[in-house]
Amino acid sequence: MIFVIIVTVCLGVFSRKIAAKSKGGQYLRRALKGNMALMASLVLVAAIFLFSGAAIHSSAADTETVSETEQTQNDSSSAEGMAYLAAALSTGLATIGAGIAVAVAGSAALGAISEDSKLLGKTLIFVGLAEGIAIYGLIISIMILNQV
Repeated sequence: MIFVIIVTVCLGVFSRKIAAKSKGGQYLRRALKGNMALMASLVLVAAIFLFSGAAIHSSAADTETVSETEQTQNDSSSAEGMAYLAAALSTGLATIGAGIAVAVAGSAALGAISEDSKLLGKTLIFVGLAEGIAIYGLIISIMILNQV
């Protein structure tokens, strides 16, 4: 895990030097993609270790003093953590997607309305559909939280 962090930091430092030397930016794009891939894998591994309770189970196997009820509670708490994370991600990512969609549809709607004011009702429908994406994410997060 520490190796991935070191490689990610080094890639970020060296990408600055590569960017200064390259003219087309091809090396910078490669370095940036590699940096993003390593960071995403680091976050994924950290989330798995954080919510799986691997440290709790390994220490319980060594000492064998943890009872079955405590292990069940640890398993349920890690499942709750993953559920909360899933609810937050569904709401957050849906809201980001809705923001991008409203930005595109809203600017196109303003351009269409400036040319012909009769198109106001039609353009509001498209902006409303884009805002619905955030509502879908909120509904999914409520459904996830009802299962906890």
